[in-house]
Amino acid sequence: MKCLNLRGIGDLRYETIADPVCQSDEILVKVGYCGICGSDIPRVYKKGTYHFPTVIGHEFSGVVHEDPQGELTGRKVAVFPLLPCFSCPSCQRKNYASCEHYDYYGSRRNGGMAEYIAVKRWNILPLPENVTLEQGALCEPAAVARHASGKLGDLHGKSVLISGAGPIGLIAGQWCKTRGASAVYYFDIDPRKIDFAKAQGFFAYQGEPIDAAIEGTGVPSAFVKCLNALTPGGSIVLMGNPVGAMALSQEEYWYILRKELILRGTWNSSYNDVQNDWKDSIRAISDGALDLTGVITHVFAPEEYRHAFEMLRDKTEFANKVLIRWNE
Repeated sequence: MKCLNLRGIGDLRYETIADPVCQSDEILVKVGYCGICGSDIPRVYKKGTYHFPTVIGHEFSGVVHEDPQGELTGRKVAVFPLLPCFSCPSCQRKNYASCEHYDYYGSRRNGGMAEYIAVKRWNILPLPENVTLEQGALCEPAAVARHASGKLGDLHGKSVLISGAGPIGLIAGQWCKTRGASAVYYFDIDPRKIDFAKAQGFFAYQGEPIDAAIEGTGVPSAFVKCLNALTPGGSIVLMGNPVGAMALSQEEYWYILRKELILRGTWNSSYNDVQNDWKDSIRAISDGALDLTGVITHVFAPEEYRHAFEMLRDKTEFANKVLIRWNE
């Protein structure tokens, strides 16, 4: 099969490898679309994966090509990319995102940038008929965004500020609206992203008092701007992976104390029988509460991968969510 195979840092190749073999506890998925996550850019060009070669990609959907149990053949599906150990303390509490010994499609084992992938049955989520494969490929960022926005609590009548108007940030804004937010504001170093957010019904932040915030960049100055914007008693969720040390000045730390702010962290998404951000996201897509198609700006064929990745790395043109189309 054809795939995007990372053979070393900066050495991503569109090449042919052996077809995956479907084990008894797996389902063979014919990949439809796979998104390029923001984390894939440093993974390809700076940090690498956990071993080489690795087929990258963890945001993907497809159609079940082979099900050893014969139940799901032909069904459209999304895939939860994390494989927990099921044994550590976090897994015993079904908090799989905090698993101490997890595996992961697209970084620790072969992922969805391929024509086919064998996936554990436990990770499969069937999609309703009215959910497209393009939308299915965005279930991962939708679930992450839902998990983060849910930590803000009751948003009815409240204003929300989000730093970073990328795909997850914009989807988080949609979730905040579904939770009753009166207005959602953004700031970003790229004015094109703010224009894109405004076209989707959001607002550019101009110094308004803010009740709740999501810091989505991992940049210290963005964190401080959120702290400064919040009204007393406000809440902030820290979602962005830090780009370096997250130092605060004494005055900035005082923002937290004097305003009696509520800070919460968020990591990945929930995927269990009690709380399942993935199933809730799929339901919201199907019901029309989330518009994931609107955040897609580019769809590339696999052989155009070099242009897609370099475009995102070098920011040569505006892009929000970028997908690679493997099969219709």
